Amino acid sequence: MQLRQTLTQTQQLKMNPQLYQSIKLMELPSLDLREKIEEELERNPALEILEDKITVSLDKYSKKSGEQASDNYRSFIEGTLTRAETLQEHLLWQLHLEPINEELRKIAEMLIQNLNNDGFHIEDPETLYKGFAKTKPAKLQLTKALQVVRKLEPAGCCTKDYKESLKAQIELVPHYLPDEIPAAVIDLLLDNLDLIEKEKYSVLAKKTGLDEDDIHDICEFIKTLSPFPGRAFTSADTRYVIPDIKVTRETSEDGQEELIINLNDEAFPILGVNKFYEKLIDSENKDNSHLEARDFARENIKEAQLFIDHLKRRNKTLIRAANAILQFQYSFFIKGPKYLAPLTLKDIAKELEVHETTVSRIANGKYMQTEWGIFEIRYFFTNSISGSGSEGSKFSKESVKEIIKEIISASTAVLPDQEISAILAQKGIALARRTVAKYRKELDMGSSYTRKAPKTKNI
Repeated sequence: MQLRQTLTQTQQLKMNPQLYQSIKLMELPSLDLREKIEEELERNPALEILEDKITVSLDKYSKKSGEQASDNYRSFIEGTLTRAETLQEHLLWQLHLEPINEELRKIAEMLIQNLNNDGFHIEDPETLYKGFAKTKPAKLQLTKALQVVRKLEPAGCCTKDYKESLKAQIELVPHYLPDEIPAAVIDLLLDNLDLIEKEKYSVLAKKTGLDEDDIHDICEFIKTLSPFPGRAFTSADTRYVIPDIKVTRETSEDGQEELIINLNDEAFPILGVNKFYEKLIDSENKDNSHLEARDFARENIKEAQLFIDHLKRRNKTLIRAANAILQFQYSFFIKGPKYLAPLTLKDIAKELEVHETTVSRIANGKYMQTEWGIFEIRYFFTNSISGSGSEGSKFSKESVKEIIKEIISASTAVLPDQEISAILAQKGIALARRTVAKYRKELDMGSSYTRKAPKTKNI
């Protein structure tokens, strides 16, 4: 046996502050993004507002007159009201888009329902689901289900505590760490979070035997993670939302109707670099105090330009994603919700040539204003009634639910689920009675025993 030295070349992506900022801005909805912009304006004196349209975003409605203007204003205000999403709802939506079998899906659903507000187990999964832990194959299924839920956004849920959550998040993105960091080192660092918080990198370097620069990089990455990932979803109060994208139908000069996508630029201000700081770095004065001021100005200008570039990249990606959704869901935008087609994150990711997690981030918590109302962007992602996403039936779950609602509302008699199933079959939609019942319950419409027949007038 001979030992030989070999040289291999690999490509790795490592987290740096600029990449982290770009990712975080990508996932922020308009309201949160505005808060982030305000924080950055306070922190960086080289960043300034060139124009802010938000102060007049609603004034235009008060200047209009007439019944139609009043209806439009009321429709807009009602559309901006929404109930904050729970952690369970957010995870279940993503789970239903995962290409997994029904048995694994059921276990994952039970795991999600067993989470507290922090995203941690209420009861130990193996104790709670003894039926899944009696045999080796069943234990394997439980382990797979845990892995499926942990990789959903927010990452690190479905764990026992904050340390296990942080470790799960690290395992999802190992390429952000320096090469070949032993698991024991990560465990040791997670046991010394107080030292990470105080930035005692030299102490941690001695404890781990690693280079202090590597320790610095690892600790800076750990700081970007969320030890309690579920807490962002603890509130279920009614709140206002601002649409990030507006889709309008317009008539071109040749009489053709077309859909126009616009970024809601009224949601946040237009930023630029402070002219005073630009002049400061161009000054020829070279005394010591001025050199320090020039270095300070140069660093802040660099950070300001990076922040502006990241905002532009976020908006560009959002517009591209919205345009791809429009192409896939064209019938919805023209004809309404019951024409919503099956669509998955994978479909849009393939179209944009990006990873599915990028599409998930850009869709999460952001809203699109259409002539049919204001919808969360993730509303447009829905599985077909049979098969997975766009590869299954041409009818999406949400569109079929709209059709069921239409059938029940239009009928002068109280229809049982079997008759609704038969009517759907006539429309080319094969749906079992029990599935009709399930969708009807999700629509919050009672059974034929509890629903009342529509009142009729005697003529």
